Amino acid sequence: MALTKQERRFRIKKRIRKIVSGTADRPRLNVFRSNKQIYAQLVDDLAGTTLLSVSSLDKDITAATGTKSEKAGLVGKALAEKAAAAGIIDVVFDRNGYLYHGRVKQLADAAREGGLKF
Repeated sequence: MALTKQERRFRIKKRIRKIVSGTADRPRLNVFRSNKQIYAQLVDDLAGTTLLSVSSLDKDITAATGTKSEKAGLVGKALAEKAAAAGIIDVVFDRNGYLYHGRVKQLADAAREGGLKF
C-alpha cells in the first residue's frame, strides 16, 4: 500500500533529524508550513529550547499584502534580523521533510540575504 503524503514527510523528517541537530552556537532553523501560514524557529536541541521564532501571523507580516511565497520571504528576512540582533549568524537548516522549493526555498533564500549562513 502506498504511503500518504504525511507518512512520506515523516519518514523524510526522521531521516533528516538523524543528521541535523542544533546547538547554542549553531541552532537549527526549523520550518513548518501549513496550507495558509509558514513558521520558522531557531532551536537549541541540546538544551531543548526555542531561541526565537517568527511566523506569517506576526503583525508586521500579516499587514503586508502578497502571495504566500512573498510572505515566506518576509518571514525569512524577519528571522534573519532577529537572529542578528541576538548575535546568531550560523545556523543549520531543517526543512522538516518538505521539498526544497516554493515557500521553503523562498524563506531560506530570504534568510540568507538577511545575513544567516547555512
